[in-house]
Amino acid sequence: MALDHAAGSRRRFLAALAALGATAALPAGSFAAGRRRVDTHHHFFPPDYLGPLAEWGRRQGVGGLLPVQRDWSIDQDLAEMDRTGTATAILSISTPGVWFGDLEGARQMARLCNEYGAEMARNHKGRYGLFATVPMPDVDGTLAEVAYALDTLKADGIGLMTSYGDVWPGDKRFAPVFEELNRRKALAYFHPLAPSCCGHLIPGVPAAMLEYPQDTARAVVSLLFGGVFARYTDIRFLFSHAGASIPVLAGRISNASRGRPDLAEVAPDGIRAALRKLHYDTANSAFAPTMAALLSLVPATQVLFGSDYPYYTIADNLAAFDTLRLTPAQRRAIERGNAERLMPRLKT
Repeated sequence: MALDHAAGSRRRFLAALAALGATAALPAGSFAAGRRRVDTHHHFFPPDYLGPLAEWGRRQGVGGLLPVQRDWSIDQDLAEMDRTGTATAILSISTPGVWFGDLEGARQMARLCNEYGAEMARNHKGRYGLFATVPMPDVDGTLAEVAYALDTLKADGIGLMTSYGDVWPGDKRFAPVFEELNRRKALAYFHPLAPSCCGHLIPGVPAAMLEYPQDTARAVVSLLFGGVFARYTDIRFLFSHAGASIPVLAGRISNASRGRPDLAEVAPDGIRAALRKLHYDTANSAFAPTMAALLSLVPATQVLFGSDYPYYTIADNLAAFDTLRLTPAQRRAIERGNAERLMPRLKT
């Protein structure tokens, strides 16, 4: 049976790879034709956020603000969207979020960032949405900001980080947050960072290269074995960068879980089924091996376009997409259809 399962998995992987490599490619640039795309991984930088962000950067040894953070502007953002045929960008705060060690400061910064993003959406109708940031690991502050963001600002979802210090989101102390998101049937978007343990392990290797993807995997496994996916089934989960290493490690995670006494509780339909229910964006991930792995794990209905702008331009991501050989139906779903399903207001 194990050999049969392995052979079946291999056939599914090769079929996904063939879908990328054998189907006739769309003409270069066709993904940018028209203005229909929704970018679900798109960052913004409120002016009052730059000071704390720069100080965090100095502490991390990256020299304060990066040029893309310092030079970001709404006008440049809209120009990039127009150049690439992008209709709507869903705004989110990138690494490290708004937690800089001060509870009240994090609450104030979350509110400031969310107000700024909501104002961008009001001032540019139809061009922006918002995954509202929250002051995790402050649970009470997060619950208050979830209510304000969804009820008053009409945010499209809630943005979370993959870890907080050395605590991952499946930890039971965060259960009240997921209970509330589940009650609201909310969309929960996760952005990676490097946890306290692992930001500077290899000299000369930035955390964004290896540790960010690994922390996405840690977050998914934490939520899986913390019972969050099984318990809070009305939350729509969206993870960055094609799920990072999760598509590659899904089989290993499943095999290593055999014999767990809680397996039927945390994954009643199996590990693979639990991971197939999640959604994944394509930011900086439109590479044939990466997408083959992802599409061997999940159908294209679970994949959403993301750019990671301004760290990578939308144009960079589209150039990568034009090397893939997705079917027209897959591209339409990834470009907009799946975002419309998760955020129905985009249909109007």
